Amino acid sequence: MTKVLVSGGCGYIGSHTIVDLIDNGFEVISVDNYSNSDKKVLEGIEEITGKRIKNYNIDLTDLEGTRKIFEENDDIEGIIHFAALKSVGESVSKPLEYFQNNLNSLLNLLQCVKEFDVPNFIFSSSCSVYGNAKDLPVTEATPWAEAESPYARTKQMGENILKDFAYAHSATNIVILRYFNPGGAHESAIIGEAPIVVASNLVPVITETAIGKRNEMQVFGDDYDTRDGSCIRDYIHVMDLANAHTKSLQFAMANDASNYEIFNLGIGEGVTVLEAIRAFEKVTGKQLNYKISERREGDVIAIYANNQNASQKLGWQPTRNIEDIMKSAWAWELRRSAMPSL
Repeated sequence: MTKVLVSGGCGYIGSHTIVDLIDNGFEVISVDNYSNSDKKVLEGIEEITGKRIKNYNIDLTDLEGTRKIFEENDDIEGIIHFAALKSVGESVSKPLEYFQNNLNSLLNLLQCVKEFDVPNFIFSSSCSVYGNAKDLPVTEATPWAEAESPYARTKQMGENILKDFAYAHSATNIVILRYFNPGGAHESAIIGEAPIVVASNLVPVITETAIGKRNEMQVFGDDYDTRDGSCIRDYIHVMDLANAHTKSLQFAMANDASNYEIFNLGIGEGVTVLEAIRAFEKVTGKQLNYKISERREGDVIAIYANNQNASQKLGWQPTRNIEDIMKSAWAWELRRSAMPSL
């Protein structure tokens, strides 16, 4: 079997991608230092797949520690790189921490790609690279606007690093995945989004409010130039997103045309924050306690994807909508709340 290293494999998107990779016949190892994840997710992956995943508890900003993974696994054929700090708001207050972590971890992995001749590298980027785009939906060719946060800037810088690396190292296939707003959970409700730090993504904030972990939630601004005044995002189910990573790796392994590709991964439709709240209320029958607050620094007004490139080249299509996201996220929240260790 083809061996794949997943960085951030115990995190939200990483863990769901590991499940999809295993379902598609890949052998997977993980590296995750548990800075925003829990090792118990490995038990969940095993329960779903029947496979126990080996995880290296290593900080990827440590080059020597990172190198040891490759010394012990000289047959790695691909890397899917998720590991990064990702809170927009936190990045505004802690920019140096974000630059140091997100860029140094990428550089160290690429150093090992070079040293150990790893042929395929998939990078977890973000729609935040587009900033406040003038034209919607965005395509992969949409020019970048100014980054709205240090987090977004690390993704812009990471993509530029990878473009230069791909030019200099033609034997390595680079695929950059710009994804939009993941949500939901595995249909088994055995794994889902369970950040160690306080959740800032909309979907877990909604479910935590509904379950009573939060007294209320905030909608940051209702005076934007959108149909109801709240920000617009493209919400994609995490299992659709996970499958896109598997398909991207398969594409990279088979691709002989170009060693540098970029794909938008989104449903292709914009949903406002208030519409997302109403979708949750519809599928669960629960009323959410929320209030309108001031705009949040670093937030983009509206962003959603044109995903035709991924459809045509990867053969990928999202199969779930915002209501499916909310249903699965709520099922996961109910299970997680019943088991305090999750």
